[in-house]
Amino acid sequence: MPADGRGGPGVSFKATDEKDIERINRLQRKLFDEIVHLFEPPLPEGVPERLEQIVAAAEISAGDFVLDVGSGTGILVPLIQQFRPGRIYACDLSRKMLKKLRSNHPGVKTLLSDVRDLDLPKNSIDAVFINACYPNIADKAGAFTNLARMLKPAGRLVISHPLGKSFIDSLRKTTTFPLDDFPEKSAAIRLLGPYGFAIAAFVDQPQLYILVAAKRI
Repeated sequence: MPADGRGGPGVSFKATDEKDIERINRLQRKLFDEIVHLFEPPLPEGVPERLEQIVAAAEISAGDFVLDVGSGTGILVPLIQQFRPGRIYACDLSRKMLKKLRSNHPGVKTLLSDVRDLDLPKNSIDAVFINACYPNIADKAGAFTNLARMLKPAGRLVISHPLGKSFIDSLRKTTTFPLDDFPEKSAAIRLLGPYGFAIAAFVDQPQLYILVAAKRI
């Protein structure tokens, strides 16, 4: 099987044409601007508890700088705030998602951007969350190159979904853009290793996916 970054035996993320990346991001921006109302509470049963597990997996310390990629309206923000971080950055493609996030959580710094294009300083971030949006990232090679640059040595990267990796299959029936699979542990090791990450923890349950990767010192 060829290397394709979809969670199989591939050893690298699939290459994506720049125009295709722009097209995918444009489609996502339009969709999420239209469905912002769907991301507000109440959440499905069990999801709040699983989100707590996801945030706890980052082992945030007081004063840490935290980046929430694909933040949406800020579903993780109150949970992150419980650990008294020094700063929370929220990155999303959707202007309307970030507008709602600012309304809900005015202390968060919002960044309207593809994660691959963020210009936060080198070695400035302690923990990164990619919750429920890993499949949506069009340029994963660019994203993880930039995340490795921004994360401090030993910084934590948490890739997760509170409904499990199989939830993506149901989304593919209605989306107009491609969605990659969440990687199995062996594939994650091969995919993230070249960017300087080592897998620190891995949970793959029917309704919970958590992959914690640490930036090598």
